[in-house]
Amino acid sequence: MSAKLDRRHFVAAGSAALAMPFVSRSASAQGTWPSRQIRMICSYPAGGQTDLLARAYGEFISKQVGKTVVVENKPGASGAIGTAEVARAEPDGHTILCSISTTYIMNRVVMKNPGYDMDKDLTLVSVIPGAGLLLVANPKTGVKTLEDFVAFARKSGKVNFGTYSAGSSPHMTINELNKQYGLNIEPVHYRGEAPMWTGMLEGTLDAAMGSYTAAQSVLQSDRGTVFAVHSKKVDAIPNVKTLPEQGATSKFFTVSGFSGWAVPKATPQPVVDRLAELCVAANSDLKVKEVLATFVLEPAIGFKESNALYQRELPIWIESAQSLGLEPA
Repeated sequence: MSAKLDRRHFVAAGSAALAMPFVSRSASAQGTWPSRQIRMICSYPAGGQTDLLARAYGEFISKQVGKTVVVENKPGASGAIGTAEVARAEPDGHTILCSISTTYIMNRVVMKNPGYDMDKDLTLVSVIPGAGLLLVANPKTGVKTLEDFVAFARKSGKVNFGTYSAGSSPHMTINELNKQYGLNIEPVHYRGEAPMWTGMLEGTLDAAMGSYTAAQSVLQSDRGTVFAVHSKKVDAIPNVKTLPEQGATSKFFTVSGFSGWAVPKATPQPVVDRLAELCVAANSDLKVKEVLATFVLEPAIGFKESNALYQRELPIWIESAQSLGLEPA
């Protein structure tokens, strides 16, 4: 009697497992997660790329786990304010960070005390590899390729090149081009891409560098010509070659940066694994696909792949950042 009952329970349990929504096997041991509402802290303002990614992926996760995912924007200090809050949170998987590589990598170089130590306080869960950033020249320069740009810079003696912040990828790109070609490109730092591209529209910049999506106002008005992309080609403009394809040799031109999620360091690995698998599964969601397409981004990748990417790019980012000679603030 007892044996029959046990077998009946076993079969019933197996059927129930097959009927469950997406859930990783590795997470089954952590069956109590999530036990309450999940906070996803986005360390950048509402309405931007990072925020829209957080909301799209958060909505998918909510549907799968049956708990509300509330996105809270905690911007400031290049993402450090929101990141520090997550680093101090209970490591139980109910507080998740959504941020970018500036927060995960650059802040350790440009800030004396960002309020967290990425390697000691946080675990990277899943990332979305960055898209190729566009290098755009003012049409008045006549620049259409990197070779043209180098020739223009040498002839002009000085070039005003817009970046969306000091210590950013465009800032490091300028530094690396100056070193390789012996140029005098002058970085002009703005507080974000929008004002930088406005500078291009107004004709006050010789060149600027940023995302394909944000550059549309310049490109569609014929106020800028894309002469290169930073590290990987952009599908929408397949004929524009990357910097390495045009002869630029810095290791920095092989990294792409990323957006992605992290949790407090002591979060149980089964919870980390489940979150990572949920992020990857979200790539097939219609709303997530729309956001990825809008910003010309690749899909999220898994835990092992994400951390391999982080470890591979980390020393290159740090070396390039340190060569800027910025004093940590």
